Formats: sequence, structure tokens, C-alpha cells
Amino acid sequence: MARARGVVGIHTDSIETRSRTEAAYIIENQATVRAAAERFGVSKSTVHKDMADRLREIDRLLYEEVRLILEQNKAERHLRGGAATRRKYKGTDK
Repeated sequence: MARARGVVGIHTDSIETRSRTEAAYIIENQATVRAAAERFGVSKSTVHKDMADRLREIDRLLYEEVRLILEQNKAERHLRGGAATRRKYKGTDK
């Protein structure tokens, strides 16, 4: 089935707005993809696609800011995971 021309762009404004809003949230809160997904009621995959692909095309400077935060979160995730496991089994925050 052939796709009608122009149909793809129907929701472009809302996707662009969502991507910018998610990016602003991530930057302001140093948030993870998971936290942003929960905050905006979308999947982690959606937030990741918005940040990694769509935002790069929409606003390159905003994309670069978000990319730095997401790289930092990625580098620290093993520490957060270890701390969560420790709290789960020992019941402490240390």
C-alpha cells in the first residue's frame, strides 16, 4: 500500500515538541532515559529514539547537551545498579 505524500508530517509538530520537552527535562534534572519516560508517560524506547535520532535533526545544540548527560548516566549506571542491589538485600543506603 502506497503512503500518501505529506501524511508522515502530520504529527511532526507534536513529536518535535515532545522531543524538546523531554530534552529540557533531562538537562534540568540530569535525568535518565527511564526517569524521563516515566515522567512523560512514554516508553524508554520512545525517549531514546527522541533523544538519539529525532533531536539530532531538530536541534543539534540541544542534542549535544543531552548526549553528554546520557553518556554520563551510562557510565554511572553500574554504580546505581550496585547501590540498588545493596539496598535491596541489606536494607541500608550505604
